[in-house]
Amino acid sequence: MPRPRKSLISLSDTPYYHCVSRCVRRAFLCGKDRFSGQSYEHRRQWVEDRLLFLGSVFGIDICAFAVMSNHTHVVLHVNKAAAQQWSTEQVLKRWHRLHKGTILTNRYLNPTDRSTMSGAEINAVESTAAVYRERLYDISWFMRLLNEYIARRANKEDECTGRFWEGRFKSQALLDETALAACMVYVDLNPIRAGLATSPKQSAHTSIQKRLKAAKQNKQPRKLSPFIGSTQNNRLTGLPFLLKDYIELVEQTGRQFQPRKWGRITSSLRITENTGLSNTDWIWLVKNIETRFTSRVSLIQADQKLKKQKVA
Repeated sequence: MPRPRKSLISLSDTPYYHCVSRCVRRAFLCGKDRFSGQSYEHRRQWVEDRLLFLGSVFGIDICAFAVMSNHTHVVLHVNKAAAQQWSTEQVLKRWHRLHKGTILTNRYLNPTDRSTMSGAEINAVESTAAVYRERLYDISWFMRLLNEYIARRANKEDECTGRFWEGRFKSQALLDETALAACMVYVDLNPIRAGLATSPKQSAHTSIQKRLKAAKQNKQPRKLSPFIGSTQNNRLTGLPFLLKDYIELVEQTGRQFQPRKWGRITSSLRITENTGLSNTDWIWLVKNIETRFTSRVSLIQADQKLKKQKVA
């Protein structure tokens, strides 16, 4: 029996989560249907555009993503602190980008109408905004507004009704920096593992491709969570790695999935040097992060699973 979502997502444990949604149809989310010959490749852009749009509205940062032929991967960071600092007006403006809101919330956003509202009406708006605020840093709401939008658009294009996704999305809590790095690498390398690309640069509709394009201009993508190198600086919010270290880690790990480009991971990579994992163990973790781990991923769990595997 599936566990309730509230038991899988606990911000007191970690703000980082890996979410996967799989399509139920033979026709696939994207790609080409070999039976009908129809191509659905354009839908990859639908997913990417919607995902990045939601990231600009929610108090949820996008760390990594990959749009595959029949499923999507996304690594999310819940920025609850930022959402709690938004004013009532900021919350309403964000929510109204997603929904029409109520008569009162629309009146509140009109300066002229707001000046005529009673105290009871203002209190009602603030209570409604409190509900919206919680939704705007809720992963379930984020994934709901991603998947429902894609399902409706695909059903309209296919001129049909019915379920598009096989069920609710799967989520994994990433409990430490090793789990976060391994999961992001796993997501960014999905097209390479599936044989759809031979390098991160060629991996269309992935976060690593967007990061590599921006890096050529010494920039980071505005709509993705930035690499800041350390979380010690409270004024900055972002990923606790250096961008150059992460790119090198993705490229070297990616070689392990391509026999013709096989090469060892150098010990100088800072992201992995303090994990205690050997090259082989690191590759095992990246390869098996979705299949060998259920709802929680951590370095401690990886060590335990590796020890059992070696004993067996």
